[in-house]
Amino acid sequence: MTDVTDTGQAASADDWRLFRGDGQVRPLLLPEPPPWRRFGLDERESGAVPADPHRPYLIDQPQIDVVNAALHLRRPLLVTGHPGTGKSSLAYAIAHELSLGKVLRWPVNSRSTLAEALYQYDAVGRLRETSLSQDQGTQPPDIGQFIRLGPLGTALVPGEHPRVLLIDELDKGDVDLPNDLLTVFEEGEFEIPELSRLPAGQNQASVHTAHGSDPHVVVGGLVRCREFPVVVITSNGEREFPPAFLRRCLRLDLPDPDERRLRAIVAAHLGPDAVPRVDDLIGLFLARRAPGELATDQLLNAAHLRLGGVDLDAKGLLEAVLHQLGGSV
Repeated sequence: MTDVTDTGQAASADDWRLFRGDGQVRPLLLPEPPPWRRFGLDERESGAVPADPHRPYLIDQPQIDVVNAALHLRRPLLVTGHPGTGKSSLAYAIAHELSLGKVLRWPVNSRSTLAEALYQYDAVGRLRETSLSQDQGTQPPDIGQFIRLGPLGTALVPGEHPRVLLIDELDKGDVDLPNDLLTVFEEGEFEIPELSRLPAGQNQASVHTAHGSDPHVVVGGLVRCREFPVVVITSNGEREFPPAFLRRCLRLDLPDPDERRLRAIVAAHLGPDAVPRVDDLIGLFLARRAPGELATDQLLNAAHLRLGGVDLDAKGLLEAVLHQLGGSV
């Protein structure tokens, strides 16, 4: 069986198969990747892909209003919802629309601490370089060369405009981590003891910042924001947070997109002409979806494959793409 490509040339039905498992060596002719999997073209940090400036972030007006309330109140935004509802992408959409520069991202895991999010001090490196300088009779390096602010610390550096800080999947962190954040959120400042202990007249140091941002001069060991950063905290709802933490945040729950919004999402990512060509996939996705069991990006993956000529009727392929997220693997 053959079909005809856009160039009018006959193509085999299995031309989409790059790897064939037959041991034969072939030249690799990769097709264009999905728009959300293109690397090296746009600025990216920590592996996170920012929102496409030509593509709107599709949420409804009630959710947009909660975002605006958090901006007015200078309060963190706690974003909850099932996987694939766009929690992390919201931070990039805010940064893009408000021209707030690169998003600072702190991906939280079970070993994450507040200290590492604020700054890291390379004491061993400083000791080594100081000893080397003494041996060579040269001036020891400045202590600031061995201090690097983390994403949260960099977000608190005073600037003309606030930075956007994405604290991703806070519910995966230690149970005490939300309470540890309270003081920093309330005061908008933190201290670097290694600098505050320096004698007067020597307590000024230029330190590194996160993700290639410009160095910052710290005086007296204190980093204090001028404008509170735009903080977006995501949670998959794996556990509840303490009331003291919740009352300092505005909560935004992103619902699973309905059929109307799914069509709009497909059109925004893959073009309006794509929607009628994947109409059956949208229907199948809605029929299979249970709360938390399928994510919107799985539908986009299936649609991209269909539009790229991949035979989704191949045995087991569609099930592999639209696999259930819950339960055992």
